[in-house]
Amino acid sequence: MNIKFIEEKFEEIYKELEKDVMKILNDQSMDRKETNLRVKPYSATKQILRNALDSIKLANKIAKENIEKENYK
Repeated sequence: MNIKFIEEKFEEIYKELEKDVMKILNDQSMDRKETNLRVKPYSATKQILRNALDSIKLANKIAKENIEKENYK
């Protein structure tokens, strides 16, 4: 599995999320509460993506370890 490629794609997504968040933060027509409510989904999405990437890395590591074990048998 090409982890580097996956990480690069996730970084692209993070940058897009950050652009959207900056638009919300720069919108002066919203009060603090509304701003926070609009930013929360982006924060949650970013955390979900981080967790997914960690899971992918762990699965890849375990798969490599299993392949190495099979090669030594």
